Amino acid sequence: MDKKFKIRKDDTVEIIAGKDKGKRGPIVKILRSKDRVIISGANLVKKAMKKRSQQDKGGIVEVEAPIHVSNVAIVCKKCGPTRIGFKLDGEKKTRVCRKCGDTL
Repeated sequence: MDKKFKIRKDDTVEIIAGKDKGKRGPIVKILRSKDRVIISGANLVKKAMKKRSQQDKGGIVEVEAPIHVSNVAIVCKKCGPTRIGFKLDGEKKTRVCRKCGDTL
């Protein structure tokens, strides 16, 4: 069974806990099985990479590590990091900001 998250790919989120607290960026990938997301330019870790081909350089590279979904909050354009609510418009369900009621 696939888990449902209120955040989606390309949503701008802010990290609210951990070593990168306060950093913002878009979501690159969602790992539903592990309840984690990968955010562009945040939670960087050094990783030893093996040389794959003649031109490819191996060595130590910085990659974005997954961060738990509970440690990120979606960013509203008006009021900053916030929680997400839902509003039904007839048959359509839209995501709204809990603080100002604006659609996300």
